[in-house]
Amino acid sequence: MKHTSKLFSLILLSLAIMLSGCTLTTKDEAASTPQATEGAEAVVDSKPVDIELLGMSSNEADLNIVRDQLAKNGFNVKLNIQADYGTFKAQQDAGNYDIALSSWTTVTGNPDYAVRSLFKTGGDYSIMSDKDIDALIDTASTQTPDQYTETYKQLEQKLVFDNAYIAPLYSSLKSQAFNQEVLNKDSVRLSKSRSLPWEELDFKDASKRNTEALVLQSAMATLTSLDPIKGNDGSINIINTNQYVRLLNLTDDDKLTAEGSLSYNFAIAEGNSDYYFILRDDIHFAEIKDKLVADSGERVGADDVIFSLDRAKNKDSVPDHRTYTLHEHIKNVELITDPAALESVKLSSGSGNVKNELEKGLDAKISELVSDKAQANSKEGKYQVVKLTTTVPFPQVLNYLAHQSAGIVSKKQVEKINTYDVAKFDVNKDIPYGDQNTVTEGSQYNNTLYTSGPYILAHKNDYEAVFYKNPGYMKGTKHEPKITVIKVRFIKDADSALSALRSGEIHLYYSVPETKFDIVKGDSKLALQTLPSNAASYLLFNTKNRPVAESADLRKAVLYSINQDEFLAYYGGNKFKAISTLSPLVKTGLELKADPAKVKEFLNAYQAGAAAK
Repeated sequence: MKHTSKLFSLILLSLAIMLSGCTLTTKDEAASTPQATEGAEAVVDSKPVDIELLGMSSNEADLNIVRDQLAKNGFNVKLNIQADYGTFKAQQDAGNYDIALSSWTTVTGNPDYAVRSLFKTGGDYSIMSDKDIDALIDTASTQTPDQYTETYKQLEQKLVFDNAYIAPLYSSLKSQAFNQEVLNKDSVRLSKSRSLPWEELDFKDASKRNTEALVLQSAMATLTSLDPIKGNDGSINIINTNQYVRLLNLTDDDKLTAEGSLSYNFAIAEGNSDYYFILRDDIHFAEIKDKLVADSGERVGADDVIFSLDRAKNKDSVPDHRTYTLHEHIKNVELITDPAALESVKLSSGSGNVKNELEKGLDAKISELVSDKAQANSKEGKYQVVKLTTTVPFPQVLNYLAHQSAGIVSKKQVEKINTYDVAKFDVNKDIPYGDQNTVTEGSQYNNTLYTSGPYILAHKNDYEAVFYKNPGYMKGTKHEPKITVIKVRFIKDADSALSALRSGEIHLYYSVPETKFDIVKGDSKLALQTLPSNAASYLLFNTKNRPVAESADLRKAVLYSINQDEFLAYYGGNKFKAISTLSPLVKTGLELKADPAKVKEFLNAYQAGAAAK
């Protein structure tokens, strides 16, 4: 692999930094790191405060900038740099940090997703517990956009300025680069929130669809889980989005749509608590036999939808459920079998009824609603309709239904595989549905996946994962996948990934770093796509067994040491100022300004408090 010597040198440099206490800045770092804002004087303290900063090697530039900003303001920074997400998460779970460099992308296009899992007590990824913040998150979730801006402003005030639970760094562009000599540029979408739709990708030479593989790239070879409710991270978001169909999708600009989903149409009933979906009848589950794809013959239907959403909302449906808070507003999911029941329900808009809304654009109107999915026949007007009811009026529930965790799994197959007692789950002997070991080449390989989406993962190793087109996915429609085989090559290093794209080893590079944009633009074979994303990076404070967990003064000293202008300058204007993970979605008007005087004030208060104990 190219750049091996360069990577080795970086590792040695990182180790040297950690061992030295990280108070030195190399000549190259000094040249690449912008100076502090004019007029901002560094805090000088005879006794620097120790603080440990945790991050991954892929974010070393950001870690260096944060380290220098803290060092200038009276901190003695110890860098804890981990090679990948797995080891980073292990260090975070063990509590070996004061502040961790974190990031979040709101892949559902709605602000509730930007805060609920992260900052609400008991959230899937939350290490916080603050009843005031909990109340604001719940209040905003029931409000319309014209109402929730003020609520989210109050939330950001408490989260960042009043309590300094996080210290924001920036929000980012979303980007990808592809080989325009290989791919049809009109088939490559870049969406603000949703993952790249693989079914639309196509070769420039369409004759290659069945003879050549499309090669993509991922930095993470270890997959959290291929069960959509058990993972919500960069290792599987794109994969599970393309393996499991959902009731709804998002457009490229974050509007809700039934296009390309399991639903022909959807309707919101008066009161914003009841939601209806009329299901397609042209999707079958794919399965793998002898490492090759096959149509299972089982249609995706209402029983699978009800089963999938019931387990999505139930924290105890699987061990280590990582997405249940996204679906906790689902109260009930049921099958509707009486068409008259749809006619009697008014729409939330105040005009029309649910039945008319669901029938829009259909070749055949509803003549019968069937309970058996095998009996559904859209040509004859025989459909399945599912009704979802929320615990409270909650329109943002629809955005969560477009998330990969709401992917529809096979009720029959999952129940066949998951025979263990959840309460007594033994990781050493119980093999759950979606375990990556069941698709990894070797003695444990036993692929039991049943996928409802356009592709299915056949097998993987440490080098790549191989996906096949679902032969039973919307055949004969514009949504039928075009390319038969897609491979995802595992390349962790950004320089190596870009080199692989330029050499033709891969055809598309998702999430190109901003520092590589000029290289892409200078290569005539490549095309670069960018747009402002819903991603934000921030520092997360430890909430246990460290001084930062107890002292808001210490956290605020870190907060006001952060100079976002330096990040924007380093990335050539390709980053944007942020206050929280909400910033890309809701403009509250709040702004963080670096303030060395406040840093000194809060550090003095912290040290006085520590001395008094």
